[in-house]
Amino acid sequence: MPSLPILFVSLCGLFAASAFAQTVDAAVDLAKANGCYSCHANAEKVVGPAYSAVAEKYAGDKDAAASLVQSIKYGSKGKWGRIPMPAHASMSDADLKTLANWVLTVKP
Repeated sequence: MPSLPILFVSLCGLFAASAFAQTVDAAVDLAKANGCYSCHANAEKVVGPAYSAVAEKYAGDKDAAASLVQSIKYGSKGKWGRIPMPAHASMSDADLKTLANWVLTVKP
């Protein structure tokens, strides 16, 4: 039988994985509900860049999430080409943070 510390660590990992999966699902639902997938996809450029390309560009940038929150909320122009990203000013701060943090985790 596994020792108590090993069992505890295993259960913590299981709960963390479950919580992350719920966060990812919530972020994907937010992206779909707010029309983000009309211009973006996870792995390929549509109108805007792929989420994985955004994650790659901002990898290692400690201010990346805050920067993405600003771009989502107020829109952006010229970061990824000539077509501007529209503002999503009506989204809550919590939803903006959820989306920004999720985008930074998307892998190709």
